[in-house]
Amino acid sequence: MEQTTGTLPDAAGGPDAVPGPDATPEPEAPGSAAPDLDAPGPEAPGSAAPSGPSASALRAAQDVRVVFSRLRVRLRQEYDQRELTPSQRSVLARLLAIGDASTSALAATEHVRPQSMAATVAALEERGMVARRPDPADGRRQLVSLTAEGRGYVEGRRRSDEEWITRTLDARFTEDERQALLTGLALLERLARA
Repeated sequence: MEQTTGTLPDAAGGPDAVPGPDATPEPEAPGSAAPDLDAPGPEAPGSAAPSGPSASALRAAQDVRVVFSRLRVRLRQEYDQRELTPSQRSVLARLLAIGDASTSALAATEHVRPQSMAATVAALEERGMVARRPDPADGRRQLVSLTAEGRGYVEGRRRSDEEWITRTLDARFTEDERQALLTGLALLERLARA
């Protein structure tokens, strides 16, 4: 039996010939190659995979926290704290900023439980720094307000803080450094409002 090489005609003898084992493959037309399904596709603009926070953001987050903690300690050393807790000082400052408020409203703004705020207000009342009076709009609840002593404490502490910062900036910082600090504070204000 005669062995055939090359291409074998199909049943119809048409152009759809099946190549034999010795057939030379025909060159493919440009652009006709089958796609490689395992190859990575082209990346769309802006589609880079997220790589987590930047090193500068991590460093800034750590440094801001540490610096503010040190500054708080330093400012506390400059003024008689009268053994007030941070939460008590915060409530006094809040009342100076917003005016009279109920205990529940103070708890909401300070992000603490109402029971904790009631204890804080009671301690301040014992020291004569706040007073409670009936709410004219709702006699069932009471409003907390600063007394003259409480107002004097907050204003005196702020004045002391500002005086120390002013003296230190004048004595130990150059004008360029003070301007750089003002720029940084504007950025920190944006961070606080984010």
